[in-house]
Amino acid sequence: MFRIRTLNNIAPVGLKLLIDKSYQYGSEIDNPDAILVRSAPMHGMELSPALKAIARAGAGVNNIPIDRCTERGIVVFNTPGANANGVKELVVAGLLLSSRRITEGVRWVESIADRGSEIKPLIEQEKKRFAGPEIQGKTLGIVGLGAIGVMVANAAGALGMQVVGFDPFISVEAAWGLSRGVQRASSLEALLAASDYVSLHTPLTEDTNGLIGAKELKQCKNGVRILNFARDGLVNEDELLAAIHNKKVACYVTDFPTQKITGKPGVVAIPHLGASTPESEDNCAIMATRQLCMFLEHGNTTNSVNFPDCYMEPTPGISRVIVANYNVPNMVGQITTLLADYGINIEDLLNRHRGELAYNIIDINQQLSTDALEKIQAIDGVISARQLY
Repeated sequence: MFRIRTLNNIAPVGLKLLIDKSYQYGSEIDNPDAILVRSAPMHGMELSPALKAIARAGAGVNNIPIDRCTERGIVVFNTPGANANGVKELVVAGLLLSSRRITEGVRWVESIADRGSEIKPLIEQEKKRFAGPEIQGKTLGIVGLGAIGVMVANAAGALGMQVVGFDPFISVEAAWGLSRGVQRASSLEALLAASDYVSLHTPLTEDTNGLIGAKELKQCKNGVRILNFARDGLVNEDELLAAIHNKKVACYVTDFPTQKITGKPGVVAIPHLGASTPESEDNCAIMATRQLCMFLEHGNTTNSVNFPDCYMEPTPGISRVIVANYNVPNMVGQITTLLADYGINIEDLLNRHRGELAYNIIDINQQLSTDALEKIQAIDGVISARQLY
């Protein structure tokens, strides 16, 4: 029986999967085999000796000590795409908020709430102050065509926008889901030059930090509207505010308010509501729980953020061993030779690598002895090894 610790309130529909499998779970579980988490900070947390996996019910994993987990062979999962529809709907709202000056108009109406019978004539007199363009027929540039970017592209096309996308690393799955009407931009510069609206949907990495700054903003059309529902570090806020002041940028809509931009003219700051829907929370909880169960029970690492993505169907009556190791020469050879020395036949083997790391699922015709497993664990370069059944 596996023990799962929850660090946040995980949606009951996800936890129900653990009940069905007779797992032990809860916020007070000691020495857990796995952790289910949403946004709880884990960088200062002690990781128990038994810990094998962490699943984040959401896409971002900046609250998890990835490097420390990797050193221990702890597989970290996230749930890409589980909250995509919730974010997509808010991006569509952001397109309208950036154009129609809705938030400014609402705040002004609230400011005249005490004017009594003057309210109606005042509104008719002042409503022109809050006029803005329609989005139909305008060009939306989407940077990053993952699960959310694809849904935003398709929705914007359905609303009558011209859509161009840029993603040099687009997956085959994402490409299949993309509407045929979406045009491919050859570069970020080409996308910025063509777009009336720019929506960011790329992860925050060393390479994408400050992706949109003064240089990129100069390449945009005058009066461009920029939406950021991905990560706040993608935009250089000082240079953005300067571009708003100079009328280069008409509006910036973001789901990541900071002290620097909150309350500034031309900024619509939303309190990180992208995935704040009951449907998104349910989807993330279900996906995270299923991934944990598949890993703990069968060793599959679908949607791991630190180890290679591996999936192999279990075979009835066949034992399974999983090995995580550094991606150096002759690792598989050493493991298979050791198994042969113990008279063990390999029925199936899956080996994948990601950068410096590799991961193996090995199906064998009999269970390993404790001695054999310890010898695999002792191979130089092996991070962790576990016999599942």
